[in-house]
Amino acid sequence: MTSDPAATATDPTPLLTSVPLDDLPSLVGTTFGPSSWRTITQEQVDRFADLTGDHNPIHLDPEFAAGTPFGGTIVHGYLTLALVVPLMAEVVEVTGVGTGVNYGLDRLRFPAPVRVGSRIRVTSTLTSVSDVPGGYQAVFENTFEAEGQAKPAAVAVMIVRYYR
Repeated sequence: MTSDPAATATDPTPLLTSVPLDDLPSLVGTTFGPSSWRTITQEQVDRFADLTGDHNPIHLDPEFAAGTPFGGTIVHGYLTLALVVPLMAEVVEVTGVGTGVNYGLDRLRFPAPVRVGSRIRVTSTLTSVSDVPGGYQAVFENTFEAEGQAKPAAVAVMIVRYYR
C-alpha cells in the first residue's frame, strides 16, 4: 500500500508503469498516476525550515498563522515540490537507464496553499521527449493535488535527462 500512516484502507495502490528508455518517445501524452497520498506534518515543515533557513511564521507559528487568510500553518511550496521525486517514483519508472538527473523546471506555480496536516499526491504527464547525447530529455507536467482542494497545490513542468 503506502508508507503514509494517515492512508486509509480505501486508498488505491498507485499503478507503477515501467517504461524502457527506448520506448519513452512513444509515450508522449501519457499520464501516470496519481501517486499515493502523502501527509505533510508540522515536524516535516519545521525540519524543512531549519534546513533552508526559511522560518516564516506562516509555516511555523500556529497562533500567528491562525490569524491569516489560511487559518493555520501552511507547507513551504518548495517542500511540496521536493516531494515530486518520491511521488513520481510510485507511478513511473524508466528502465535501462545508466543515470537520470533533474535538468530543471520550465514552469512552476503554487496556485493554492497546502495546510499542514493535509495529504497531497501527484499526477505526471509526459509532454515531450527529445534526443540528447547519450539518451533522452523528458518533460513531465506534474500536478500536485491537495485532498479536498479544487485548485492544484502546485504545477511543475520538470525536465529530466535519462542517460544510457
